[in-house]
Amino acid sequence: MSRILLFNKPFNVLSQFTDNDDRPTLSDYVAVPGVYAAGRLDFDSEGLLILTDDGALQHRLADPKFKLEKTYWAQVEGEITEQALEQLRRGIQLKDGPTRPAKAKHLATPEIWPRTPPIRQRANQATSWLELKISEGRNRQVRRMTAAVGFPTLRLIRVAIGQWTIEGLAPGEYRTEQVNLPVNPPRSTRGHPSRTSARRPRR
Repeated sequence: MSRILLFNKPFNVLSQFTDNDDRPTLSDYVAVPGVYAAGRLDFDSEGLLILTDDGALQHRLADPKFKLEKTYWAQVEGEITEQALEQLRRGIQLKDGPTRPAKAKHLATPEIWPRTPPIRQRANQATSWLELKISEGRNRQVRRMTAAVGFPTLRLIRVAIGQWTIEGLAPGEYRTEQVNLPVNPPRSTRGHPSRTSARRPRR
């Protein structure tokens, strides 16, 4: 079994432990030696980041070829339309090639923590939320996809990676789980984590 940390990364925190420009990093929140991020989450995005002390598991979680589904909640500028959602479901042509079809649906305003600082919103401009599930990991992919269909992303939260979620975690909190996930499992095999410790607050 390997150990993973499920961390709810706050807005404007780097997905690494050090920074030459003295920006907030994981070291401001995670006091566990020997772990590192399995994949990345943009500085200006929030939500689930998985950390592990197992190099093979890190590769398994981060490598796009394994197609581990990631779930995002995006607050966008304007009232998202069914036409735009259908475009996302079919796949979007980006500068670095077409995306895989995504699972996309309108989302009622979720009951989540307020962002600090709040989003920059134009006067008299409505916003809306959508849920987007993708199995790729391109740079700023969700933001580019929503912009391509005419709805720029104002706030982005990753709420799940595979079966792991940020449920019960406030920004800056994490919990530790044990996972038995083969490095090269059959297509139908999935890991089955079991929680081993409660969430831990920012130190």
